[in-house]
Amino acid sequence: MADCLQVVVLLVKLLLAPALVVASTLAGRRWGPGVTGALVAFPIVAGPILLVIQLEHGPDFARDAAVASLLGLVSLAVFSVVFARLGPRMRWLPTLAVSWVAVLAVDVVMSLRQVQDLVALAAAVVAIALSILVMPRADGPAAAAPVRPPSWDLPARALTTAVLVITLTTVSGILGPQWTGVLATFPIATSVVAGFALAQNGPANAARVLGGTLAGLFGFAGFCFTVAVLVHPLGVLAFACGVVVAVVVQAVLMTARRAAAARTRTAV
Repeated sequence: MADCLQVVVLLVKLLLAPALVVASTLAGRRWGPGVTGALVAFPIVAGPILLVIQLEHGPDFARDAAVASLLGLVSLAVFSVVFARLGPRMRWLPTLAVSWVAVLAVDVVMSLRQVQDLVALAAAVVAIALSILVMPRADGPAAAAPVRPPSWDLPARALTTAVLVITLTTVSGILGPQWTGVLATFPIATSVVAGFALAQNGPANAARVLGGTLAGLFGFAGFCFTVAVLVHPLGVLAFACGVVVAVVVQAVLMTARRAAAARTRTAV
């Protein structure tokens, strides 16, 4: 039984998050960078990390980490704004480096004390909403025409994601649930897709990706909150419930945005 559990954990680390990053990238190439950002905003990396933590450390550890992940969404929102603002002024590597410094600075503040799940949810929602308001516009002549990605693009994205997931889950026992949860929302997949978008297609494309990411973080928050509340009574099933909540939240928000856009066009 223990051997089977270890195999499951290893497969989750090696395959699940990288496969989800690749799938979101392919979807974005088909339907646009905003779709990539929205899909990356789903818990495609934090979800597998929290699942591994549940399997390796139990529900109490996973619950505390999920609450900390809600606070980590504040850092993820900050990353999106900083990266989008710096993208037109700097190349992709320094833009990414400065954005990561900003994330880690916010993570330090978020890790100073533990809070209740509702407080963490409120902090995440407010931070996401404020970040959407201050994001730069991604339309106009700044947008670059997409270029054909090189053959190594998808393998590089998958490998980068796998390395980061394995690293964090390996040291989770040392970090404890608070830091593990906060770092579970570290912009792993977002860094991969935004960095590639900026390097290959320019700052406007990267801003569109990150705008989609911010819009999708409300569903991410719903996932983390659901796991935090249900992981103790339901165990692994809490993650399935979290995915359902994330999908429902995003569907409701997308419907509301489309209705608002339709009303605006009608008024004009």
